[in-house]
Amino acid sequence: MPLSRSYKDTIKARVERDPEFRAALFDEAIGAFLEGDTAVGKALLRDLVNSTIGFERLAEELDKSSKSIHRMLAPSGNPRMENLFQVIHAIIKNEGISFKLTSSYTKGNQRVPT
Repeated sequence: MPLSRSYKDTIKARVERDPEFRAALFDEAIGAFLEGDTAVGKALLRDLVNSTIGFERLAEELDKSSKSIHRMLAPSGNPRMENLFQVIHAIIKNEGISFKLTSSYTKGNQRVPT
C-alpha cells in the first residue's frame, strides 16, 4: 500500500504546527549525539532544519554554503564539532527552544544522588 504523504512532508507539517513536537525532536537529536548515535542525531537535525529555518537561511546565518551544511548533516557527513554546535545554536535561537542538560553518576545499575 503506497503512503499517502511523504515522511518529510509529515514531519514538516507536525513541526510547523506543534512546538512541543519540535522541541522533542531537538531533544531526541541531542540525546542521540550524547549516546554516540551520530547518524540518528544528524538525521533529526536535518529534519529540523528542513522543517524550520531551512538550509539557505541557516547557511546565511553561519556564513557557510548551504551545500556544505547539507554535506555536514548527510548520512556520510563528518562535521567538525564547532560546525555542529553552530547548527545546534542556530536552531535553538531561531526556534525559541530552551535547552537544559543535566547529568548524574551511575555505578553499575544504581543511580547515585548528586
